[in-house]
Amino acid sequence: MTWVSDATLVHLCGVADWPDLSGTRYEVLEKIGQGGMGSVFLAHDRELDRPVALKVLNAAAGNAEAKARIIAEARITAKLEHPSIVPVHDAGVLPDGRFYYAMKLVRGKRLDEQLHAMKEVPERLQLFQKICDAVAFAHAHGFIHRDLKPQNIMLGPFGEVLVLDWGVAKQIGAKQSTPVNGSDADLAGSQTASGTVIGTPGYMAPEQARGGADLDERADVYALGAILYFLLTGRAPVSASLPLDAGTELTPPRRFDPTIPRPLDAVCQKALSADRARRYSSASELAAEVADFLAGRRVRAYPEGIVGAALRLGTKYRAVLALLLAYLLIRIVLLLVFRS
Repeated sequence: MTWVSDATLVHLCGVADWPDLSGTRYEVLEKIGQGGMGSVFLAHDRELDRPVALKVLNAAAGNAEAKARIIAEARITAKLEHPSIVPVHDAGVLPDGRFYYAMKLVRGKRLDEQLHAMKEVPERLQLFQKICDAVAFAHAHGFIHRDLKPQNIMLGPFGEVLVLDWGVAKQIGAKQSTPVNGSDADLAGSQTASGTVIGTPGYMAPEQARGGADLDERADVYALGAILYFLLTGRAPVSASLPLDAGTELTPPRRFDPTIPRPLDAVCQKALSADRARRYSSASELAAEVADFLAGRRVRAYPEGIVGAALRLGTKYRAVLALLLAYLLIRIVLLLVFRS
């Protein structure tokens, strides 16, 4: 028996995974990503003379379930035509039987890699609104993402914000599976049995961590709240090593940074409520609260008193108040001058 070195084994696996695109319009240039289900390659579209990203089912994951999932991911992403969701251009089957789909080549950095470059809170909140808009669009079309996190948010060089990786998305309210090319998987890839946990620790809602099958939009709202928490503090709201349940206590963002305004802290905590009935009912509602905060309007999550309202209005209209104060001072000075 001849033993194969680790380096040789890695090389052979890479060669086996390299897609055969003979008979297609694409030419593979290099591998740019690797996942448990599929690999992503930089390719050249010869017909339209443009670069594209090709996601190809891994050679080692060529079972029916993996194939059904990647087909479902392609179909869901293709249905969600939104500026902040990567468009799918094409799909097909390689000569070796592996499914692939072509999508826009995304250039930029992930949110977790780019956070340090965004110094001001308003800039971070405007970015967050774009994320909420994309998720709200998906919800309006009947899908929840189920794995929202900073690593799945891409920031482009020209202000683009893209929500990636819809591979574990689920059709809202889907109970029965729908055959996909003969396989027993539904359109959203939700063939996972009840009790199986799908998501990323630290960013998934308690009901999702329990493997609940009745997830709705509020599971994504929790994840959005976790992303907002990350934008404000630079960390996840819950350590990935801790068990997440209804009794898990979250540290308020202001504990890490007392300069975070109390209304914004309250918005974040409401989105992260362990009881989903107490969260925002939708991504749109959460985005509207953030818009109200940015505009200096009252947010419903924060029960401000008279003093709080005065401070908020004073901050919102500080330029007008400064002009009025300057005008009054000038009038007082003039009165004193004429009296003397």
